[in-house]
Amino acid sequence: MWFDTNNNTVAVAAILGNQTDHFALLKFKESISTDPYKTLESWNSSIHFCKWRGITCNPMHQRVIGLNLNKYQLHGSLSPHIGNLTFLRNLDLGNNSFYGEIPKELGKLLQLQYLFLSNNSFVGKIPTNLTYCSNLEYLIMDGNKLVGKIPIEIGSLKKLQVMSVYKNKLTGGIPSSIGNLSFVMQLDFVRNNLEGDIPQAICRLKNLTVLGVGENNLSGTPPSCLYNITSLTIFYMPINNFHGPLPVNMFHTLPNIKQFGIAGNHFSGPIPTSINASSSITLLDMADNNFVGQVPSLGKLKDLYHLNLEYNNLGNNSAKDLEFLKSFTNCTKLNVVSIYHNYFGGILPNSIGNLSTELNILYLDANMISGKIPAELGRLVGLISLSLESNQFEGIIPTTFEKFQKLQMLDLNANKLSGDIPHFIGNLSQLYYLDLHHNMFHGNIPSSIGNCQKLQYLDFSQNKLRGTIPLEVFNLFSLTNLLNLSHNSLSGSLPREVGLLKNIDVLDISENHLSCDIPRTIGECISLEYLYLQGNSFNGTIPSSFASLKGLRYLDLSRNRLSGSIPDVMQNISVLEYLNVSFNMLDGEVPTNGVFGNATQVEIIGNNKLCGGISQLHIPPCPIKGRKHTKHYKLRLIALIVSVVSFLLILSFIITMYWMRKRNQKRSFDSPTIDQLAKISYQELHHGTNGFSRTNLIGSGSFGFVYKANLVPEDHVVAVKVLNLQKKESHKSFIVECNALKNIRHRNLVKIMTCCSGTDYKGQEFKALVFDYMKNGSLEQWLHPEILNEEHPTTLGLGQRLNVIIDVADALHYLHQECEHLVLHCDLKPNNVLLDDDMVAHVSDFGIARLVLSIGGSSWKDTSSIGIKGTVGYAPPEYGMGSEVSTCGDMYNFGILMLEMLTGRRPTDEVFEDGQNLHNFVAISFPDNLMKILDPHIVSRDVEVAIQDGNRENLIIEECLVSLFRIGILCSMESPKERMNIADVTGELNKIKKAFLTGVHAHN
Repeated sequence: MWFDTNNNTVAVAAILGNQTDHFALLKFKESISTDPYKTLESWNSSIHFCKWRGITCNPMHQRVIGLNLNKYQLHGSLSPHIGNLTFLRNLDLGNNSFYGEIPKELGKLLQLQYLFLSNNSFVGKIPTNLTYCSNLEYLIMDGNKLVGKIPIEIGSLKKLQVMSVYKNKLTGGIPSSIGNLSFVMQLDFVRNNLEGDIPQAICRLKNLTVLGVGENNLSGTPPSCLYNITSLTIFYMPINNFHGPLPVNMFHTLPNIKQFGIAGNHFSGPIPTSINASSSITLLDMADNNFVGQVPSLGKLKDLYHLNLEYNNLGNNSAKDLEFLKSFTNCTKLNVVSIYHNYFGGILPNSIGNLSTELNILYLDANMISGKIPAELGRLVGLISLSLESNQFEGIIPTTFEKFQKLQMLDLNANKLSGDIPHFIGNLSQLYYLDLHHNMFHGNIPSSIGNCQKLQYLDFSQNKLRGTIPLEVFNLFSLTNLLNLSHNSLSGSLPREVGLLKNIDVLDISENHLSCDIPRTIGECISLEYLYLQGNSFNGTIPSSFASLKGLRYLDLSRNRLSGSIPDVMQNISVLEYLNVSFNMLDGEVPTNGVFGNATQVEIIGNNKLCGGISQLHIPPCPIKGRKHTKHYKLRLIALIVSVVSFLLILSFIITMYWMRKRNQKRSFDSPTIDQLAKISYQELHHGTNGFSRTNLIGSGSFGFVYKANLVPEDHVVAVKVLNLQKKESHKSFIVECNALKNIRHRNLVKIMTCCSGTDYKGQEFKALVFDYMKNGSLEQWLHPEILNEEHPTTLGLGQRLNVIIDVADALHYLHQECEHLVLHCDLKPNNVLLDDDMVAHVSDFGIARLVLSIGGSSWKDTSSIGIKGTVGYAPPEYGMGSEVSTCGDMYNFGILMLEMLTGRRPTDEVFEDGQNLHNFVAISFPDNLMKILDPHIVSRDVEVAIQDGNRENLIIEECLVSLFRIGILCSMESPKERMNIADVTGELNKIKKAFLTGVHAHN
């Protein structure tokens, strides 16, 4: 009887338990709003719940012990009734679209061993109740949006073996209680916002094999005992703020280490020589730190496949710097080697050819390596990507390069290479990127280039090439990104076959000796957006077929011998943002619509027979045909005489007032003067610019003209800004800019050298400012290539744009917070950002800057004009309503500048109509549809290789873009109070740069 009673009790308990599980599962199903694969269709009364898809039951008690619905794209919240599945051991809901908070009821699952919630959209904090699940072995919550701190109570999970919270938004520090997890083998805290030190207690984890704390805000010097955890195989801590040297013998105590990644920190000192003892290392990434000295021998790392030492201070430009490359002979699995951007000098050893034929990527660029490129390099037949750019290599391209049958990218630009471009280049049929620009190659362009039918990017610019352009170049139908043959000595005509390049985006053949007519077939290049033909000897008329280029945004025809009129149909190119026809022999009436309706987008100087156009172009009106002196004409003549007389009276009054004020020696803040700035004579400037010749002209604008000058006897190349004194307020602008730039010094601000204030040879007043010459022109020319100088820019990559943004932000930080007196720039825009030889950005043009001084408890603003407050599109909306200038206004300028750099669109783009603007254009697509607004011309080696979806490194670069767009949006908010300040911006940008570099290094 006792047994019957007991069995009945068990039976009743089983029935009740089954009912509880059944009800909990139905409640779980109710919380699911989307089930695209119809996974839960089987969850009905027709079959027992133990047979439902994804359910595993205990065969004895028919209780649910497993719920596995991974990768079914379920969308919904997680029902708290899940906590009633008290026999549950395995809960796997990874790779779905669950949202909302993780229910605290999970803490009731005391038998739970495996919890997988990765790659969903859970929010809120990690429930402290989870620490009641004392049997938990796997806690996987990566790829969500969790916030708050890691619970201190996590240390109570004594059986925990794996914990991953990768890619969330967790804050606070790593709790010391983590040291109680004596069985833990893997800890992954990567890509959160954790801060503080790594706790000493982590050294108690003697079974730890994987430690990932990278991409947080952690700081300090990692505890030395960390390097004594002999079980470690993966040590991943990049993109933090760790500092200090690495222990000399650290690799002796890490015998099992396979992957060692510490890129993007502040580690310093030499690379430990003990690294050669870690024969198991496969990945070594120490990029973007402050390591110095020589690289030790790595020959014993026989399994090494990835080596990244980019962005350090390694080497000292000595002959021994590259000795370590000889030790790679034993590294037969080596796949990636990058020592980009260090101080390695000397000659590239012939032993480079002994590296593994498995090597795919070799980046030696941006160092000081000299001598000839060794022929032995051609033995590396497995190379896919080779970059030797920005070194001091000389001589010819070795003939052994013909063996690179797998090569897709070859970058040799900015060296001293000479000789002919070899004919065998056409045998490298897999090339999609070929850059030989800025060398000393001569001879003809080899016709064999036509065999490279996969080329998308071809740059032979800034060499000494001569002869005609071979027709085979125009049979490269694959060219979509760039064809740049500029700054050579090419002659002959531009063949009509140019029309075959239907998919080309950028075509640049400027600064050559090309002649004859511009072929009409160029109108068949239907994808063309940027076309540079300036600095040649083209004659004939401007082809009306240009109107067929519906996507054309920039067209430069300046400094040719074109004649005839400007075709009216060109005003129908709706997206054309810039047109330069300066210094030709054009005549006739200038159109007034389209691009011609904005004087800032059209350059027409040097065509004396042009007439008409909008008034802002300041060219004579066209003569009225067939009309004699009528009454109307006489009235106009009388009005003109009256105007002249009035002008003379006003001028007489101004001169009288001028001499009266000049007698008054007392200075006042209402009449600022140029403070003790060294002067230069008009004669010196006239001589240095060859009489202000048009060949020295490198820029123009409403202020006047900018010329390139060579001052003697210093033999110093400078830029001379000659002011247009006919323009209102130009005198005061001159004084303000002199005084502002005289008193400020920063690496990202343009340096004023001297000024000139006097008269020219005709006795007319002359004023000019002299600055350091910026070889790479303005940011405007790179974002929207409008070439007026001798150096032609190519498209800026994402990494370069990020560097420019940071440079401008640093300059603004200095002006707002580090100057003795606050300086408000008031006119940040691409035209006012100049780039030096190293592509470092310098903020310029302080003609309308405000110098805010504190005088007697009140402030005084030195400004060029009360009415001028910036440029349309860049000036904040409050300035248009009469508000005083402020730092918030500068931040708006900066935000719009950022968005323009990221989208490639000007704030005055014609697409912005009916209240639309650049800020709203971006905000609407942020953050889900960034590809719709991202400038398609951001072409960077950093992201040259296609990356598969879901790749961690790809996500890093995507999140960098999201962060950059977010800053641009916040800085350009309509309300000044909602905008970010410059201190917060610079802090965020530095984090973004570290993250970006990690993504780039990982790809490479």
